[in-house]
Amino acid sequence: MSGTSLEKPAGPTIGTVVNRPDPAVVETARGLPTATLHEAGGRIGVMPSAIKPVAPGMKLCGTAVTVDSPGGDNLWLHRALYVAEPGEVLVVHVRGAHDFGYWGEIMSLAAKVRGLGGLVIDGCVRDGAILADFGLPVFARGLCIRGTGKDYGARGWINFPTLFDDLVVNPGDLIVGDTDGVVAIPSARARQVVDAAVQREQKEALILDRLRQGERTLEVYNF
Repeated sequence: MSGTSLEKPAGPTIGTVVNRPDPAVVETARGLPTATLHEAGGRIGVMPSAIKPVAPGMKLCGTAVTVDSPGGDNLWLHRALYVAEPGEVLVVHVRGAHDFGYWGEIMSLAAKVRGLGGLVIDGCVRDGAILADFGLPVFARGLCIRGTGKDYGARGWINFPTLFDDLVVNPGDLIVGDTDGVVAIPSARARQVVDAAVQREQKEALILDRLRQGERTLEVYNF
């Protein structure tokens, strides 16, 4: 591997202190719907609703590696690929410059080789037909073929608090995505929220059974 560095990217805007929830909590969350987690946490953690899976059926679950990228530039996404640990999810903000193809087949393969859990980006990606069958979940605003640059002088941030609309996502937060969208649960509350979500799912299963037996929602919920 001549000329290849195996060291992680480093610098003053690449954070190294990340508080992650217990892996068992993350694994339990993998089987829970985003809407249930959102409600169980007190209606928290909704990422912009425009961010959706690029193909039906995609799901993701992992802890966040946050990326604040200069608009129209994906160099910081490349760096984040090699900051992230296996199973982690890149959660990327592009400063409102949505209509660029920040990510495609090459970066998906790099992420898959690294064992990452997927990508959530508040912008667009490309190679949609390939990504649909690639085996790496990608959640984005949509598809766009416009190419990105790589400005070595532009400042980006990895593993720092990152703002998505009115939601702050911190490195290590629990990220879950499904057909409905993406939810971010603060790492410090992850166990509490996941436990409450499990209980909520059990309660809803009983409600569904009552409805199948002919009861009305008016009586079930005492409206």
